[in-house]
Amino acid sequence: MSATQENSDSRGRRARLLTQNRELKQIGAWNWSLPAWAGRLTDGRTYNTCPSAGVCRWVCYARHGTYTWPVVRAKHQANLVFVLDDLAGWEAAMIAELGANKFRGAWVRIHDSGDFFSDEYLQAWLRVCLARPDVNFYCYTKEIRRFRRLVEPEPPPNFRWVYSYGGMEDGELDPAVDRVADVFPDEAAITTAGWASQEDSDLLAVLGPRLVGVPANRIPHFLKRQGDRTFRSWQTEVDAEHAARRERRRTRPAVAGCQPHPTPAPSSQQQ
Repeated sequence: MSATQENSDSRGRRARLLTQNRELKQIGAWNWSLPAWAGRLTDGRTYNTCPSAGVCRWVCYARHGTYTWPVVRAKHQANLVFVLDDLAGWEAAMIAELGANKFRGAWVRIHDSGDFFSDEYLQAWLRVCLARPDVNFYCYTKEIRRFRRLVEPEPPPNFRWVYSYGGMEDGELDPAVDRVADVFPDEAAITTAGWASQEDSDLLAVLGPRLVGVPANRIPHFLKRQGDRTFRSWQTEVDAEHAARRERRRTRPAVAGCQPHPTPAPSSQQQ
């Protein structure tokens, strides 16, 4: 029997939902993962776990390296299938797992890949937070409108979040009010901008100063594509280009010769 089988139930669901990557283990935090952005499940269904993703999807660390290994992708997709096919069962399993003593006072990062892709899924997480008040939860999210509606009016006291730039809802953010994270080319750029880096601990994203700087992952082709821009400035460029294209289409004159010909008047003579 393989290790994967030993850690799964009869339906192929993993016995343990929460894991620790190297970075989070150093700060005593746990994480829950979904597959990043869009893809296709083995049963043929398509998905998009990051519906508000913008430029971030072009340089997403969770679409590179170990995240693309078949065994890792299979685990993340199994998590998604559990949520999609049995959200109530997933919620109960998550609440039960978080009852273990090791989670008391600990932190759980919701999504080191993926996002809150539906109202129902986000509401399930809010119920999990309320059911386990002795556990701390945090996340990065680009689902700003969804959070404005469902979380901000009455958030669980043990749930913290930071809105991250680089998505299609960037225009909803106000850095003078919101806790926001932006990805910078490097640490020097964060310092120059006067933002606070979370490099020493991921928890600084929700516990440190409100303007959170995240240094870009040192993946050469991703760094080359991002250049000297932050995700916020890059998304602004892309949004402006899309707006200009829409305006050009709206104001484009009709091409000569393509105008519809008027319908001739019917002849008074019978053929």
